[in-house]
Amino acid sequence: MVERFEQFATLISGIFRQIQKLEREEMEKHGLKGAFAQYLMIMSHYPEGITATQLCTASDRDKAAISRVVNEMESKGLVRREGEKDYRAVITLTDEGRKAVNYVGQRATVAVQKASEGLSDSHRKIFYAALSLIYSNLDKVCDEGIPENAE
Repeated sequence: MVERFEQFATLISGIFRQIQKLEREEMEKHGLKGAFAQYLMIMSHYPEGITATQLCTASDRDKAAISRVVNEMESKGLVRREGEKDYRAVITLTDEGRKAVNYVGQRATVAVQKASEGLSDSHRKIFYAALSLIYSNLDKVCDEGIPENAE
């Protein structure tokens, strides 16, 4: 069981690092930080805007991280805040931000296609179902803790 955990953790960590590397390389081409990619994609689902508190929840990041990234994206002209500059302010994408979202979306599509080469549609469906189940189970374990008596 320990070997299975080590393999799982190593593969998931490796995939996450590779995603971060791709984000960093692609965003740096435009003078932007790799971390912006995921935030921009989340924000694209909220055309009327999103608050920093909602962005924290959607990205599973803390308020300090969100505050830093929103400040940076605002200074780069990717987003604007309406109202007070606190966690209730509505953050919207600018035209420049929407252009960045389009670029990220196009590059992500290519990356996902390349990453899933060799997987049939049925294997892909099973993979995502299994990954979703693992995520849900781990989320529950994180909320409730690891049971003391479980094997």
